[in-house]
Amino acid sequence: MVGSKDNNRIGGKWLVSLLKPGKSEKEPIRGAGQWAVAWRRFKKHKSGLFGLFLVIGLIVIALLNGFIAPYPARPDPDAYMPLYLGEAGKPPSYNHIFGTTVAGTDVLSDVIHASVYTVYVAIVGTILTIALVVLVGVISGYMAGYVDEALMRITEIFLVFPALLLILVFARLYQASPAYQPSYSLGPILIPAGLTLVILIVSIFSWAGYARVIRGEVMRIRESEYVQAAKSLGASSSWIMTKHIIPNILPQIIVIATLTMASIVLIEAGVTFLGFGDPNTVTWGSLMQENLSYMSSMWWSVIFPGLAIFLTVLAFNLVGDGLADAINPRLRE
Repeated sequence: MVGSKDNNRIGGKWLVSLLKPGKSEKEPIRGAGQWAVAWRRFKKHKSGLFGLFLVIGLIVIALLNGFIAPYPARPDPDAYMPLYLGEAGKPPSYNHIFGTTVAGTDVLSDVIHASVYTVYVAIVGTILTIALVVLVGVISGYMAGYVDEALMRITEIFLVFPALLLILVFARLYQASPAYQPSYSLGPILIPAGLTLVILIVSIFSWAGYARVIRGEVMRIRESEYVQAAKSLGASSSWIMTKHIIPNILPQIIVIATLTMASIVLIEAGVTFLGFGDPNTVTWGSLMQENLSYMSSMWWSVIFPGLAIFLTVLAFNLVGDGLADAINPRLRE
């Protein structure tokens, strides 16, 4: 009898423990979410982390440029203080780590202040490009039929356009037009008109290739069971695209966005280096362009802005590669 009571007591406690789990058992065991798995994989990607560190560093420098730079930004007269002190065209030294230009500005200060426009180009250009990529790719891939056919023909037209030539032509025409304005004010913020035009033109001719990639992914997702179930329940096409299609292609969009940032920064630097950029905005490309004639005697005035472009483009590409490996479904844990 004693043994049976003990067994009942033990069995009762065991049953109660199932009905009322202890503190360590209250939380259900859940599988890691998609983003948690992607982040865990990304943290193992050393080159991707290095690129992320460089991107964060660029953003911090751009935000704190007024505090970090030894001299103010042009056209502030104090930006030419090395010229007044007779230190124009000097090589890197303790007082001027990146040296000075022939115009008498500090190269380090110029590079730091120009980082603001690099971040502006990367963010605005990527937003415009991704908006076109998602709009065309999702509608084309989901609607199919005549809509898909028409959008793909338009996409092919943009793929064969000589984008760089058109960018140069439109930039020069705008600079020569009577309606040209150096900048527009948006509250306390001054928006560089010429640079914004370059970004706009680059974005218009940068979406086509990525839109085809998104279209293919959407065509695969639209055949999924949950999309077909939503259709059978009477859900509208816009609701399905917003609630089901776009959330499921978000990982691919993020990867495309990082690679777009790299390409847009590089294209803008190339356009500005060729002399077709905004003449009122000091960017890394314009720094290289205005000092190119002195490359043989003052290499530092060209090398350091070029190195800044190289590291920025490399950083975005490394982050994109790391995200691609982390988000690829075939490599998930």
